[in-house]
Amino acid sequence: MTANRRPLPFAPTPAPGQLEPTLPSRRLGTVLPLVLVALLSAFLTWTLPRAGAEAAQPIALTHSHAVVPRTPAQQAFHDEMRKLWEDHVTWTRLAIVAFADESASFPATATRLLQNQADIGDAIVPFYGTAAGNRLTALLHDHITIAVELLHAAKAGDTASFADAKDRWYANANDIADFLAKANPRFWPDSVMRDDMRVHLDQTLAEAAHELGGDYTASVADYEAVHAHILQMADMLSGGIIGAFPGSFH
Repeated sequence: MTANRRPLPFAPTPAPGQLEPTLPSRRLGTVLPLVLVALLSAFLTWTLPRAGAEAAQPIALTHSHAVVPRTPAQQAFHDEMRKLWEDHVTWTRLAIVAFADESASFPATATRLLQNQADIGDAIVPFYGTAAGNRLTALLHDHITIAVELLHAAKAGDTASFADAKDRWYANANDIADFLAKANPRFWPDSVMRDDMRVHLDQTLAEAAHELGGDYTASVADYEAVHAHILQMADMLSGGIIGAFPGSFH
């Protein structure tokens, strides 16, 4: 499956099949402008208590529509979906760390992260068709590229660009949630999907802010919360497909 993808904002002259992001010229933790630190600190003060509280709730409370896999085929699909979304947060973290460290590994890491978005889109094709898979891939591709815009705005201390990218990032998250809810409203209610996507973004932004600011202990703790929450989301997504397409899992 091949989705239509827009050029990456951080790769002005990429070679075919490779990303060439513009990396910061110095370690971000030592040069992040004070005005942006204040902006991020205000955001984290407002959002972390919400994100942490929701991520800590049991799956039964946050995802009452989840379906528990009961057959080997269902369990295999459940595990595959978990792998895809674990890859999503793992490669996102590696990209954040590589960007913050000015590592030459960032292009390869970003390429692998974008491949994950196509992999997730491919996972729904057997159930919802190629067009739906392409659409999900495109939305997730934007999810990643806008996040990179946020990193670059942070590096530049450009608060206006940071605020604009953040607004578009959260709007894109709502688009992803709405797309999934429309595909499977019984098992993926729109309000639940929007809440899940918001928590995911809140947690990821906190992780990036702490990593860029040099608070590595907090960044590691943020990733633990991101990881726990994404597994809840993955279980809801796999459970929703199992519930909607029971005949596909004999």
